[in-house]
Order: sequence, then structure tokens, then C-alpha cells
Amino acid sequence: MLKVEVSPDYPAEEGRFLRGNDFSPVAVVVVLIYDEDKIPKDIETLVRVGVESSAALSGTMQTENIGVEKMVCNIIGNPNIRYLILTGPESPGHSTGETIISLVKYGLDERKKIRNTSAPTPYLFNLPADYIERFRKQIVAVVDLLNRGTPELVRKAVWSCYQENATEFEGQPLYDIGAYPEAPISARLTWRVTNPVFEPKDESERKQKDDFAQKMEEIKKKVAEKRKTGT
Repeated sequence: MLKVEVSPDYPAEEGRFLRGNDFSPVAVVVVLIYDEDKIPKDIETLVRVGVESSAALSGTMQTENIGVEKMVCNIIGNPNIRYLILTGPESPGHSTGETIISLVKYGLDERKKIRNTSAPTPYLFNLPADYIERFRKQIVAVVDLLNRGTPELVRKAVWSCYQENATEFEGQPLYDIGAYPEAPISARLTWRVTNPVFEPKDESERKQKDDFAQKMEEIKKKVAEKRKTGT
């Protein structure tokens, strides 16, 4: 089956992950709900098991926006990755796992919001739409092990994705279908938006923000003119 070389700068975005076999058909995503200094050993174990089982990448993800954007960049830099194994405890605040599943299934709306998710800010402002669509085409399935992933289940899921013939894993037929038939993409975040929470979510909000900024500029100019004239 076809395997290809990864992007020269792969993985393009930094994060809390380990790099494994570049020719692997699977990446492991462990949802993270803890502060960095409080990450429990079982979460670290899941990440390590993923890469030791020959996943291409295995790491944690915390947020439903910039965290997802970084994942997209690193996945499309390696066309060999065709599956995501999603595990760890779902985030009650960010709904990170649900967001990933919804992105693959439903994509973005015209506001760059991930469809059909209860996450509070599932907006992907820092990537062009064609990168998102490439990611969705490249990933053929998400193996959902949220809230119940164990090292044994993760190992079996990764193993199943490696098989030459379809192998059933929890009702899903998994096997290595080969690399996505397009070149790797060297993608990085534009960092136009560093805090999606405060970004306008539609044209009405954007107009209000622009109008407010314009009024503030007018006030500043008037204040500056008064200082010059001494009035």
C-alpha cells in the first residue's frame, strides 16, 4: 500500500505530544482537563501507550479551538494518518472530544464555527477553509474511546488500524488504507486570533465592534486637539 514522506517541517505546530512512526495510519488524541502541573499518571500513560503502539502522533488536547487548529496542522502534514483515536475524559467545560467528532462529521459553518457541538467557542479562525476540508477528507474515521479509554483498548485500536484486511473494533471496520492521495501540507497557524472567546461571532457583532473602535478613535482625536489648543 502507498505510504509517503511527511512534510519537511512536520509536525509544524508545537504541543504536548510524542512523535512515533511517521508511516503509521493513526494518531491518538487524549483529552486533557487538568492543569499542566496536575496531569495524572494515567493520562501520561495513555499518551505513551499510543506512541509505543506505533501511532504517528500521540498527545493531549485541551481546547476546542486553538488546540483543534494545531491538531489539524500536524495531521495534514502527514498524509499517512487516516484515523484518530480519541480517548481520555471528556472536558465538561470545552467539550473537546465532541468538537473533534463534529468537525470530522459536519465541518464548519460560514462563521468558521464547528457545526453540531455544544462547546462554548468552537471557532477555527486561524486556518483557511481548504486546510479544514483537507483534514476532513484525510481522516476517514474517529475511534471514540472517550471516558473509557484504557491502555489495552488504545493498543487494540491502534493495532486494528494497522491491519491489511478490515478488522472489526467496537463495530468499526478498521484497516490501513494507505496514505491520502495528495501531497502533505506545511501548515501553521496565522495567529490572527489568540482568544476566540472575544472574537465577533457574526457580522452584527463585528459591526458593533468596528463602530465602537471608530468612536474611540474619534474621541482620542478630539482629546488630542483640545490638548494642542489648550481648551
